[in-house]
Amino acid sequence: MVKPVKQSDSTPPRPRVSFPLARCDSLSLRAPAKINWFLQIIKKRKDGYHDIVSLMQCVSLYDELIFDHADSIAVESDMDIPVSDNLVYKASALLKKYVSYRKGARIIVKKHIPVSAGLGGGSSDAAYTLSGLNTLWGLGLQNRELSSIGAHLGSDIPFFFNAPAALVEGKGDRVTSLKIEPSFMLLLVKPYVDVATAWAYASFDQLHGHTLTKKPIAIKLFCQALEKQDYLSLTKILSNDLEEVVMREYPAVREIKHKLTEMGAEVSAMSGSGPTVFGVFRNKEKAEKAATAMKPNWCRIVETLI
Repeated sequence: MVKPVKQSDSTPPRPRVSFPLARCDSLSLRAPAKINWFLQIIKKRKDGYHDIVSLMQCVSLYDELIFDHADSIAVESDMDIPVSDNLVYKASALLKKYVSYRKGARIIVKKHIPVSAGLGGGSSDAAYTLSGLNTLWGLGLQNRELSSIGAHLGSDIPFFFNAPAALVEGKGDRVTSLKIEPSFMLLLVKPYVDVATAWAYASFDQLHGHTLTKKPIAIKLFCQALEKQDYLSLTKILSNDLEEVVMREYPAVREIKHKLTEMGAEVSAMSGSGPTVFGVFRNKEKAEKAATAMKPNWCRIVETLI
């Protein structure tokens, strides 16, 4: 069943991607990755962002975040990026400033979601950092307020406060929670290249300019096709406006998409700004067989969270 889910500020998210609420001395959270079932770019905004329409859903691939009290903010991870560019650090610093918290936290990030992959790992980590510190520090902020804080750091962050599935519009600030059933078996495949989101959107602008005339995605029909597992209809509707520019620069993405279909994927598409491609399989055995054929690319078999 696919239907909108109304949540008030006091309503906790659904259990599989839930945030803790009570204050504690330390805690550990799992921040899930996401896929974009479709991604349509409507226009470029005056503020430099793009208005989009996308259906996002979390999948069973997680980063691990461990929180402990400390005198200052310290982030430990195996990510090879400056701390000042780390969204976990940025989220921590922004929340500390927002509430004028005097102390800090030690946050250990164990990465399992690849970076620059179109899977929202950094945004998910940031959202769960805000929620984790809200609990650790006993701030009592509601999800709507945390989502608003997160929106200053990244346009995908508000989605994770409305997970596991949601329709995302505008620059990512208009999010409508959805309940999508059944769960789908996916194979995620990422070639060994990284795609910067800013580059993908800039390349799209260069190719298409500022005038976009296109037929809008039939969202209701798409959701009905998901519910019925009508893969023929999904194939006709499924689209990602960033695929073209990414595939031009990185032909391996196109090859992976075609090979997933050859290996039995019912539908296949690039997630977000890529380069990760997902294929939907009817069972785990078929997904495992395809994963073997996709080596040496990075591969993971996951399920959509419901």
